[in-house]
Amino acid sequence: MPIEHSKYKPPYFFRNGHFSTIYSGLLRKVEGVDQKRERITLSDGDFIDLDWSFAEEKSNALIIVLHGLEGNAQRHYTLGVAKLFNENETDAVCVNLRGCSGEENKVFRSYHSGATEDLKAVIDHIIEHKKYDRIYLNGFSLGGNIILKYLGEQERLPNQIKSAVAISVPVWLKGSMLQLHTLKNTLYAKKFKKDLIEKLKRKQRHYPDLIFEEDIKRIKNLKLFDDVYTSKAHGFVDAYDYYEKCSSLQFLSNISIPTLIINALNDSFLSPECFPVKEAKHNPNLYLEMPKYGGHVGFYDKKNSYYNEKRTLEFITEKSME
Repeated sequence: MPIEHSKYKPPYFFRNGHFSTIYSGLLRKVEGVDQKRERITLSDGDFIDLDWSFAEEKSNALIIVLHGLEGNAQRHYTLGVAKLFNENETDAVCVNLRGCSGEENKVFRSYHSGATEDLKAVIDHIIEHKKYDRIYLNGFSLGGNIILKYLGEQERLPNQIKSAVAISVPVWLKGSMLQLHTLKNTLYAKKFKKDLIEKLKRKQRHYPDLIFEEDIKRIKNLKLFDDVYTSKAHGFVDAYDYYEKCSSLQFLSNISIPTLIINALNDSFLSPECFPVKEAKHNPNLYLEMPKYGGHVGFYDKKNSYYNEKRTLEFITEKSME
């Protein structure tokens, strides 16, 4: 499809990508979302926690929301989506990826950027037990990559899945990793590394024969974390093998339902390859919007309802009427 023209024009200070990223990640607060938790058991004995919120009236439509790296279902960017859709006659379920719901997961593996088998398990569970007629997908950053990869690698999607929107997505993981290791992203990279290593140390106590102290000590950056743990725990040769196989870029041409990607041009996490213009132009189901502003998941807008949330609702509503 032709590239989507973006109408996003934030206030002056939010035109700075770092300001919008940091403000939205640390200072934004979304209240009034009443979530109820459901735990589902996966085929390997592990679990995923789902946090549900509901429209005022009984609804046959649902949006499934996936958070980003080291996020959870209580991040305000996920709550913002849930709140807006609940107010518009749609239930929401915010997914906590493995180990992200406040409780350690039960197996050595965890979540990663290409863990579509877990998304599939969630969708299959919902279709079997909840009976929604219309299901929409919305993912942020890492969660967006999972959704795009899932949509592009399935031979046949469930009929209930109607459309999807992915926000601030590193569709080429190696490129995003390289960007995160540049000077401008030092603070973000340090924070991600600190959180990931703390979680890895907790896991080491349960798996001392699989994670060694000397390995943890040599994790100086995010790429080395993926060498030491992510690739080892999830069946990849090394970090680069993980990036290659799990990047959603290679799956975009196969997407068969209306899908919108919103990646801001001033998102410091994204490399040039993360703006898939060619793929969008050649796939009639793929829409690409590249606002000039927005940073990384920082699409501030009036009344604490973010542009990406309103655009997601608009896109899904529009495609539902076609």
